[in-house]
Amino acid sequence: MIYCLEDDSSIRDLMIYTLTAAGFEAAGFAESTAFWEAVRTRMPQLVLLDIMLPKEDGLTVLKKLRSDARTRNIPVIMATARGSEYDRVIGLDLGADDYLSKPFGMMEMVSRIKAVLRRSGNAMQNTVLEYGPIRMDPPRRTVSVNGEEIILTLKEYELLHVFLEHPGIVFTRDQLLSLVWDISYAGETRTVDVHIGTLRTKLKEAGELIRTVRGVGYRLESI
Repeated sequence: MIYCLEDDSSIRDLMIYTLTAAGFEAAGFAESTAFWEAVRTRMPQLVLLDIMLPKEDGLTVLKKLRSDARTRNIPVIMATARGSEYDRVIGLDLGADDYLSKPFGMMEMVSRIKAVLRRSGNAMQNTVLEYGPIRMDPPRRTVSVNGEEIILTLKEYELLHVFLEHPGIVFTRDQLLSLVWDISYAGETRTVDVHIGTLRTKLKEAGELIRTVRGVGYRLESI
């Protein structure tokens, strides 16, 4: 999911149309209130963020994203007025991953998004993930709870990695099968339930953070 925070409705609609046509799931917002509500419900893969916005400007939104542990690693591409070098420098200093100068072409936008997602995906593979008492160290491929190392199978590890990267997000059993076992896996969704059960047991008290969402799937409970 890509979120576009842009107050110009014609530009926003074109961005959403282009992203959808390029195979992305996307949602647009005219101001920050609706954007923050959406973030609380579902974390985006990437945010396209205009600087000039009503109420909260884009730089303020970026500061908030980077100051919150749940959102600080979400890639952000800033949209700035052409020739506004100051805004670009400030945005990059605050943690923006890239910028687009208005007016920009839609194909350039898609290209920049794909490049940033590739870079962030590679970075996340080597980023230590900590959530409550759980600590995952991907470079060493270790997991610990309250400092005690936990031995997981490959699939248990990959399931936990999905949850730690997306706390608070609900995943259906089919989505977890696709993400962890790959889309061609021919097993039944019961396989997910079995692995979630053993993962919870191994995580001990931290296993309670993995919640069942009745009729839907599972999520890592927000702290």
